[in-house]
Amino acid sequence: VQLQASGGGLVQAGDSLRLSCAASGHTFSRLAMGWFRQGSGKEREFVAAISWSGGSTDYEDSVKDRFTISRDNAKNMVYLQMSSLRPEDTAAYFCAAKPVDYYEDYTTNYDYDYWGQGTQVTVSS
Repeated sequence: VQLQASGGGLVQAGDSLRLSCAASGHTFSRLAMGWFRQGSGKEREFVAAISWSGGSTDYEDSVKDRFTISRDNAKNMVYLQMSSLRPEDTAAYFCAAKPVDYYEDYTTNYDYDYWGQGTQVTVSS
């Protein structure tokens, strides 16, 4: 599975940004997907997850009501719409994938098998 994240950039506090992640090398509708981030000098942390069907989503508490994860299985894409960005959201953002069976239509915030390269999001105050 190859994952290519994009869409990062430098924005001001309160702005919005949409990250995209293109997946290849696996049937996309059999991948649970997630977004993680890692700030400078910090541990990587879970941000959001979506089940293979898109029917289930999960968020880290600090991004709930500000970030939205979605996917387009026809385009092999997963997105992270980020709004009301804060300086503390500054980090490299990574998409991740976990192969699942069709009956495993749930989210997970750990145990991902494949990772993309990061896309940097910098939020200025």
